[in-house]
Amino acid sequence: MRKKSRAEPVTLEKESVKNLLRTLMPELRRIYRVRSLALFGSVVRGEARARSDIDLLVEFEDADFPVSLLEFISLRNFLSDKLGRRVDLVEKQTLRPTLRERILREAESI
Repeated sequence: MRKKSRAEPVTLEKESVKNLLRTLMPELRRIYRVRSLALFGSVVRGEARARSDIDLLVEFEDADFPVSLLEFISLRNFLSDKLGRRVDLVEKQTLRPTLRERILREAESI
């Protein structure tokens, strides 16, 4: 069995991550119905280390028709493959109030 190839890990510099995500946005909109994507966490703060994940905040097109768990996992795996790193994907509508303010204040739109 052939092992699935994964992209070379992207550098954890904020602008490099944002630029790569910008190139993926048309595909994310078309396939996964992504309305918006934002970067937050250690990459934005400049604190990312070699083994850090990439934290992304996602908002989908139609809140009345939520994505399934399978679609959500598929999106996370797609992003991980393209970025060459583990991605922590958080849906904007499901943010807990205790974290919401901090994440939204820190998040940088793609």
